[in-house]
Amino acid sequence: MKCALITGGSRGIGKAICIKMAAAGYYVLVNYKSNAEEAAKTLMAIRENGGNGELMPFDVADREQIKNILGTWVEANEDKYIEVLVNNAGIRDDSLMAWMAEEQWDNVLKTNLDSFFYVTRMVLNGMLTRKYGRIVNIVSLSGLKGLAGQTNYSAAKAGVIGATKALAQEIARQGITVNAVAPGFIKTDMTEALDEKELKMIIPARRFGLPEEVASAAAFFASPEAAYITGQVLSVNGGLYS
Repeated sequence: MKCALITGGSRGIGKAICIKMAAAGYYVLVNYKSNAEEAAKTLMAIRENGGNGELMPFDVADREQIKNILGTWVEANEDKYIEVLVNNAGIRDDSLMAWMAEEQWDNVLKTNLDSFFYVTRMVLNGMLTRKYGRIVNIVSLSGLKGLAGQTNYSAAKAGVIGATKALAQEIARQGITVNAVAPGFIKTDMTEALDEKELKMIIPARRFGLPEEVASAAAFFASPEAAYITGQVLSVNGGLYS
């Protein structure tokens, strides 16, 4: 059974990607850290649309949890294999660098950058064995452009972009692609506190994007049709920055 693992799949962009991958025929592993209620809603939406999957709670910032939960699942499920990995989980904790606490730096780097390494490494061997796989990393406009007040978040997402390009070169011969999607301002819990009316005036499309629009980009990278595309970053930002 072909599986797609989506980290941070309980809400927003992650939820939209889970639903999209289920529609593409994948058994979806919905990862979440603590919001079990929202994760259950995501799984319910998948099943209501004729798909299936299961919940997989672990903290992507904790390498021991990744090893114990995801690693154990991989070993115990020989009849299921992770063909698609979407590294979507992430957090922001904004502050000007002069006042940024060490914890703000550490937590954002662990959740957004370290998680890419530990989660991807855990599923990579299975992809190498089958000589097929799709890895899609959800990065950010912040990682391309840099945004004031987000030195930690920009550094983490820029790090994932660099890692995307490097890993793509390492495993292209094995039929595995590695790409990234860089959303701009998207209507999610993460952007609720932002002034959309003011910010949309700097966006050529004059609106915030929708999670489903990011999910469609991720689903394309995850598809067989994207076999000759690897190491790329696709911006989904309404023309704000390219």
